[in-house]
Amino acid sequence: MDYIHIGKIVATHGTNGEIVVQHALSKKVIFKDIEVIFIEEAKGVYIPYFIEKATAKNKDELFLMCEGVHSKESAHRFIKRNVWLRHEDFEKIADAASPIALIGYMVFNDAEPLAKVEEVIEQPHQVLLRILYQEKEVLVPLHEKTLNKIDRKKQEVHVSLPDGLLEIYLTA
Repeated sequence: MDYIHIGKIVATHGTNGEIVVQHALSKKVIFKDIEVIFIEEAKGVYIPYFIEKATAKNKDELFLMCEGVHSKESAHRFIKRNVWLRHEDFEKIADAASPIALIGYMVFNDAEPLAKVEEVIEQPHQVLLRILYQEKEVLVPLHEKTLNKIDRKKQEVHVSLPDGLLEIYLTA
C-alpha cells in the first residue's frame, strides 16, 4: 500500500484521548471522508487507527479522536509519532498549492530526470525534497536559486542544482 507522511502527533488535548496532529497540508482540514490514519509504531510499521472525530485547530494542526483511545494516558504514547495517510485519502484533502502535494512528482536537474519525490521536508527558509537517486537518499533544496518551475499538469519539478551537490550524496 502507498502511504503519504503528512505530519506528526505533537500533544494530547483534554482528558478524553484527543490528540493534536501537526500536519503539512497548508490548510485547515477536518478529514471529511477519511476513515483511518496510520501511526508509525516503528520504522516502516504503520498501525491503522479509525477516526471517531476530527476538528481543525488551525491551518497547521487538527484535533483527532481515534477508536480505542479514550484517555489522556492512552493518547500520550503517540506523542512524536509520525502520521500517514493512504495515498488515495491524501489526494482527497491535499491542497494542490502546498509543498506536500509535490510527493510523487518527477524531479529534473536541468533536463536530466533524477527520481520521484518520496517526502517533502518543510524548513523555515526552504523546502527539501527527499528522493532516491542511484539507490542513495538525496535531499534536493527548493528555493529561489534552485527552483526553475513546477509543472503541475505533468507532475514535474525542474531545478538547477549547485555543481557537486549530487556527487556529495553519491560518494557518502
